[in-house]
Amino acid sequence: MNNFAFLRAENADDAVRAVNANTHAAFIAGGTNLIDIWKYNLRHPELLVDINHLPDCSAITETVDGGLRLGALVTNADTAYHPLIESRYPLLSKAILAGASAQIRNMATDGGNLLQRTRCYYFYDANAPCNKRVPGSGCAAINGYNRIHAILGASEHCIAVFPSDMCVGLAALAAVVNVTGPNGERRIPFADFHRLPGDQPDLDNNLQHGELITSIDLPPKGFEQNYSYLKLRDRQSYAFALVSVATGLELDGDVIKDARIALGGVAHKPWRVAEAEESLKGKAATPENFAEAAAVILRGAKGYEHNSFKIELAKRAIIRNGMMATEPESQRPGAKPSL
Repeated sequence: MNNFAFLRAENADDAVRAVNANTHAAFIAGGTNLIDIWKYNLRHPELLVDINHLPDCSAITETVDGGLRLGALVTNADTAYHPLIESRYPLLSKAILAGASAQIRNMATDGGNLLQRTRCYYFYDANAPCNKRVPGSGCAAINGYNRIHAILGASEHCIAVFPSDMCVGLAALAAVVNVTGPNGERRIPFADFHRLPGDQPDLDNNLQHGELITSIDLPPKGFEQNYSYLKLRDRQSYAFALVSVATGLELDGDVIKDARIALGGVAHKPWRVAEAEESLKGKAATPENFAEAAAVILRGAKGYEHNSFKIELAKRAIIRNGMMATEPESQRPGAKPSL
C-alpha cells in the first residue's frame, strides 16, 4: 500500500508552492506515465498535486506572432484532432497519432508527454543496475539486450532513449516550452528542454524541482505543405519507435528553401542537427541529397551488440521520409511514395 496525500490546486502558484515545499511531491494531470512508474516502485510520491483545474492551461489559442499556444493540460487526442493543428501543423498531428493508443491519448496531456520516462526494460527492473534509477549503480543495457537503445548522444553511464513521438514533431517545429516555478516564469527552446545522459542520466530534462509546464508555443511556420512523420517499430500497434523521423520542408518547385529533420528512438532526447538541415537549403529534394544530410545527422553514431542495425535503418528512414515529405498525400492509408 502506497499512502499519499492529495491536493487539488486551483492555480499555478498554489501548485508550484505545494510541490516546491516537498521533495517527494509530484504534479498529476493525466497520470498515464506517473502511475506506471509508481506501480513499478520506481517513485513513491508523498503528495500528489492535482493540476487538472488550473486556469488558462486547457486550451489551444493563437499567439500574437501567428503561431499557436498549446495549453499543458490539453490532451494529446484533442491536440491531434484540433482543426488548427490538422490544417497548420499536420506534422505534429501525425506524430501524436503515431504514439501510444487511443485510450492513452485521450488521457495523456501535452505537458505530461514532455516528461515521459524511458521505456528501457532495465530501468523498470528493480534487480538490474540502472544509473537512471539508482545513480552510480551501472548500466545493464550496455552489455545486455539493447535492441531499442541509443545510437547517438549516449554515454558510458546510460544508453536509454526518450520514447515520445509528439516530442519529435515538436523538435522539428522548434517549439518553445513555457514553465513557471519558484523563481518565476521562463521560456525554454525545445532543443534545450531535454538532456543527453552525460554523467547524470537520472535527469531527463532541465526543469528544476517545483517547476510546472504551463504551455507549449508553436512558431508560425508549420510546414503544412510538405511534411511527413515516419515511425518504424516492431509492430504497428502500441509500440515505441526503433527509429522515427519528423520532416518538414519548404519547397520552391523541387528546390529546398528550408528543412527540418528530427529523429526519435535513437537518443536520450529528440535528435536534430542544424548543420544537416542547412546543407539541404538550395538543393533539390532528391534521395541523394537526403542521403548526404543523413550522413551528417548520423555522424558519430555507435551501435551496440543488438542495435547496430539502427544506424542503417535511420539512414534509410531519413531518405524515405524526406521523399515522403515532398508528397504528403503519400501518407494516406494504402498510398505509396514515389521512392
